[in-house]
Amino acid sequence: MSIERGRRDAQRILGLHEVVPMAALTDFFGRAYEAVGAALAQQGAAPLGPPVALYGATADDEADVTAGFPVPGTVTVPDGLVGPTLPAGPTVETIHTGPYDTLGATYEGVMGWFAEQRLTPSEVMWEEYLVGPDSGADPSAWQTRIVFPLT
Repeated sequence: MSIERGRRDAQRILGLHEVVPMAALTDFFGRAYEAVGAALAQQGAAPLGPPVALYGATADDEADVTAGFPVPGTVTVPDGLVGPTLPAGPTVETIHTGPYDTLGATYEGVMGWFAEQRLTPSEVMWEEYLVGPDSGADPSAWQTRIVFPLT
């Protein structure tokens, strides 16, 4: 696994925010991306990048998550959706290759890297779904970029 330091510009996203039981994440993502896609279509706007899930501090059995897409600043936030900004600044990033149910091993590797570097991961982080179920690719080829801002 390759872990790299990067730098990001601030990026606004349009998404659906909920605190979701871990077992219900797949259903939540489907609802979120459908709702955001419909809102973008209604405004004649297109996403500026792949689907994103922004995570806040969570318990073991639930996720505080906003799922959506990066959008231009001209997109308005309709009722029921939110428009948070992915933070600017230095990051730690890695790409997980494989199905979503194996993400845990990649996260363990990233947490180990943070410990070795004597850094504390941010409570807020996000995933970018570069290749996923909608691509038609075999799950072993799916790619998820994991991004932790450095504070």
